[in-house]
Amino acid sequence: MQYRFFCLALLLVLTLPAQPQTPHILPYAPGKSITLSLPDSLDINIAATGLHRVRFFARSPDNRIFVTDMHDLSDNTQGSIFILEGWNPTTHTFTHITHYLDHLRNPNNLAFWTDPATHQTWLYLPLTDRLVRYKYNAGDTAPTAPPETLLRFPNYGLNYKYGGWHLTRTVAIAPVGNGPNSKTRIFVAAGSSCNYCQEREVLRAAIVSMDPDGQHPTLIAQGMRNAVDLHYVPAFENGTLFATNMGDDHLGDKLPEDTFFAVDPAPKTPLNYGWPTCYFANGKPVHDTTPLPTLNDPTAIAPVPPTDSVYGKQTGVATAGANLTAGGGHAFAPDPNSAIGNAPAPLASCEHVPPAFTTFAAHSSPLGFECFPDSDAALHDTFLVALHGASHPRIGTGYRVVRFTPTDRTPRDFITGFLTSARGTSSARGTSTDHGKPGARGKPTVHGRPCGILRIDPDTFLLTDDYLGLVYYIHPRGTNPTPDP
Repeated sequence: MQYRFFCLALLLVLTLPAQPQTPHILPYAPGKSITLSLPDSLDINIAATGLHRVRFFARSPDNRIFVTDMHDLSDNTQGSIFILEGWNPTTHTFTHITHYLDHLRNPNNLAFWTDPATHQTWLYLPLTDRLVRYKYNAGDTAPTAPPETLLRFPNYGLNYKYGGWHLTRTVAIAPVGNGPNSKTRIFVAAGSSCNYCQEREVLRAAIVSMDPDGQHPTLIAQGMRNAVDLHYVPAFENGTLFATNMGDDHLGDKLPEDTFFAVDPAPKTPLNYGWPTCYFANGKPVHDTTPLPTLNDPTAIAPVPPTDSVYGKQTGVATAGANLTAGGGHAFAPDPNSAIGNAPAPLASCEHVPPAFTTFAAHSSPLGFECFPDSDAALHDTFLVALHGASHPRIGTGYRVVRFTPTDRTPRDFITGFLTSARGTSSARGTSTDHGKPGARGKPTVHGRPCGILRIDPDTFLLTDDYLGLVYYIHPRGTNPTPDP
């Protein structure tokens, strides 16, 4: 059965009521804990510990839970894929973590697809430099054959991620078309090479689709600065591809808003979602009059970031310049993907920029999201989005999970406590309506950073924290659903 959101949406617009929240103290190591607050009707536990930069989930066809791990914040080849197994319903924990793959270059997410003709299942894995797929068989604890490389991506830029090039690539699988003409396509999003520049390569700040074997790559979206999660939602309007997206960093602490888009999976020509020359403010696209830097423009050189950056000191940013294409100063080379298309020219107008489904406060950094179309109560007809948080915690935005519905698209706090001030209160600027509020009082402290979300029951989901290397288990009070078959 396929669910539809808000059958009565044509009759009235519902507004999410404020939900009382309860704090939960969650020990995760000897002498260490994090306190997270969420609605009274839900409980939270720590289901897995000891991971590193744990990111996004995927369910395999045999109902196992896979999760990616990027190891740390640097560009590295120490990433892993884990399988979370051995669910203990009494302790709400996974008792065994299987290393499925190691020594990967920045694995952000993964996806499974089974070929209906051959019944072979494939695991799709986007890495910084390429998209690969592995054959997968039920019960596998490691790949049984070498991977196939389907597409290569630009893989150079700043030597560290701050407003500049983006290490992550994101894969999603979705049907395109209806009825007998429907066909499966693989979608991959790649972020920009810079903070604010005109790109030279087509697969920067873009989304490309292709056949499951990598053939017939087609550009569908440009001007999408950094779509870190790309997810097909079959329950929304007979199936919709959504993406979270981040704005740039050169307009101060309150602009631009980060965005959540419904993405056209098969436009006649690639749609341009605005970046770098259009940004979102008050939910609408606005033309940016800031001159685009050139490779020889000394004013484009990014200053050394303040020391409060959650990413720490970043060697080389001052001389490379986060506003220079491909990290600044990289030798020009022909675009290896030029057959797919061209990098777009700067937009002279924002008139044709697709509308955002909703927006978030500047620098919130929306990452993973999930929808709950058939929830019984707490999450009924709700989208949840993990706001990873501003790289400079003093800004105070993000560091929470927010919720909204298709009819009331105002993000509201759902899980808080990942960032507190010196007085012990959560940062106040997490939603798209909070631009005028002051930031967190006192010195901010980062406790965790929410990242990936996986729904495992109508009101139950898993949440990763890539700052602490944890997996949280959120479920209705008094119930004990299980992630296992």
